[in-house]
Amino acid sequence: MLHLLLAVIYLSFISLGLPDSLLGSAWPSMYQGFGVPVSYSGIIFFIISVGTVISSLQSDRLTRRLGAGKVTAVSVGMTAAALFGFSVSGSFWAMCLWAVPYGLGAGSVDAALNNYVALHFASRHMSWLHCMWGLGASIGPYIMGAALSYGAGWPVGYRIISVMQLGLTVIIALSLPLWRTKVSADAAGEGGAASQTLTLRQIVRIPGVKAVMVTFFCYCALEQTAGLWASSYLVLHKGVAPETAASFASLFFIGITIGRALCGFLTLKLNDTQLIRMGQVIIAMGVAAFLLPLGEYAALAGLILIGLGCAPIYPSIIHSTPGHFGAEKSQAIIGVQMASAYLGNCLMPPLFGMIANHITVSLFPFYLLVILILMVFMHEVLLKSRQEG
Repeated sequence: MLHLLLAVIYLSFISLGLPDSLLGSAWPSMYQGFGVPVSYSGIIFFIISVGTVISSLQSDRLTRRLGAGKVTAVSVGMTAAALFGFSVSGSFWAMCLWAVPYGLGAGSVDAALNNYVALHFASRHMSWLHCMWGLGASIGPYIMGAALSYGAGWPVGYRIISVMQLGLTVIIALSLPLWRTKVSADAAGEGGAASQTLTLRQIVRIPGVKAVMVTFFCYCALEQTAGLWASSYLVLHKGVAPETAASFASLFFIGITIGRALCGFLTLKLNDTQLIRMGQVIIAMGVAAFLLPLGEYAALAGLILIGLGCAPIYPSIIHSTPGHFGAEKSQAIIGVQMASAYLGNCLMPPLFGMIANHITVSLFPFYLLVILILMVFMHEVLLKSRQEG
């Protein structure tokens, strides 16, 4: 039964990734039909992100009331409905309205699933599950591209993903007894300790929480900025051909996905803290390759190194949360971590865009380096605070 539940959770992580890249891949075919500027995709992305932050902060309350299985089923169902709503939207403002349930569903399921796995499964599963997220994020644009290539249009692409999400909702709903059985068994083994829901003020007062929030903010800011601006930096500053830069930018994400698959095996030898530090060192090597005057190929290799370095950090921070703060507080703290992550995603890439536009894109590696140094420092602050606590 445990293996069956794991299979459902793996499918759920693929589902998390499926819609994440759809808007970016479909928007060039959408915005002209809506009669809006190409930049308006940022408005939809912002609405989704705000909804995600709100639902992440409420994940502890929802999960305590409904359980991780029900939260996952309801959230995936909301995402399926929102994607179908996208597919039938005839205006930009209709898309904005459907972005609300999309964001609310995404934040709850992300926090609930990550905490459930951190509590009940080994570290290797966290790495492999986030690898499955990368697989889903790769499949989504492929499905959208196929719909566009065959002339079916972007609504069909959204509809296909919506149907897939709906099917997964049914599977998760049928699997709910497995989720309850697993939780009951673990609670019995731990004495069945319960605790009250924490407010945001109570959460941030816990020693180490501010440090882990900043650490997570920095990681997601670095990953998102690198993924969004690396191609522009390679083309505009390093003189790399646009098609070469584009292919290597995709390798950045492939590097994250493959790296997480490999890290699943490394967890047999290394703990979460060691994996995080290893990732930070590899990212530093990648940034150094950008900074040193070693030519085009060194810069391209640096981009791949940054992707590989990013691989273990996100899942390892999540998986270490119950160990740092206790199982009874982990859902609340992971929810706050998710909110910090989405803020990093939203704020830091546009900030570098302003720097690139008004100063120079050549500051890209320095920008990554500053974020990396802050991430390393705050992670060490986290470790010290928990040792003292």
